[in-house]
Amino acid sequence: MRTKTNVPRRKRVKKVLDRAKGFWGSRGNLIRVASETVDRAEWFATRDRRVKKRTFRQLWITRISAACEQRGVNYSTFINGLKKAGLELDRKMLADLAVRDEAAFTKLVETSSAARA
Repeated sequence: MRTKTNVPRRKRVKKVLDRAKGFWGSRGNLIRVASETVDRAEWFATRDRRVKKRTFRQLWITRISAACEQRGVNYSTFINGLKKAGLELDRKMLADLAVRDEAAFTKLVETSSAARA
């Protein structure tokens, strides 16, 4: 009996094996194992694109909190003071200022304290 799926099948297999390039052992060579591994890798990649956002926000908050503690203010009162002062800076920018420009961050802490008082 003659098979007629040669080209489409080879295309499907090649697509999976190309995505599995560099995987360890049979995960990169055998179609069934490679297919399972590629599916799992895609699932993790999709999930971790969302998790990355949470992780970075945690990092920024930790950096801001550490910089605030050095100046004798805790994180929540600092953020509350900024909101009362009407300053709309996101946590990414605040963390960057805390790390790179300490003078500007100190000025923000003073502004926050003045707005709370």
